[in-house]
Amino acid sequence: MRLPLLALALATFAAPAIADETSGTIIAYDRVDRIIVLDDKTIWTFGEKTELSPDLSAGDAVKIIYTGAADSGIGPIASILRVNE
Repeated sequence: MRLPLLALALATFAAPAIADETSGTIIAYDRVDRIIVLDDKTIWTFGEKTELSPDLSAGDAVKIIYTGAADSGIGPIASILRVNE
């Protein structure tokens, strides 16, 4: 009877990181400081390893894919890609 409970507990703590996403329109983009501000006023910072669409600029519609970190907010941003609207 304890084995199923132990398995459930381990599965809860070993849950994989879940990719999440958001989208919006860029209102500001700083390539040097690696910051994008979307039209909903959210500020996204990204690292050197983040996949970016080339030549992003203000006015572009984008999709941001990142790793969710539950109560801790967000984890690393995987990609920022231009989308067609």
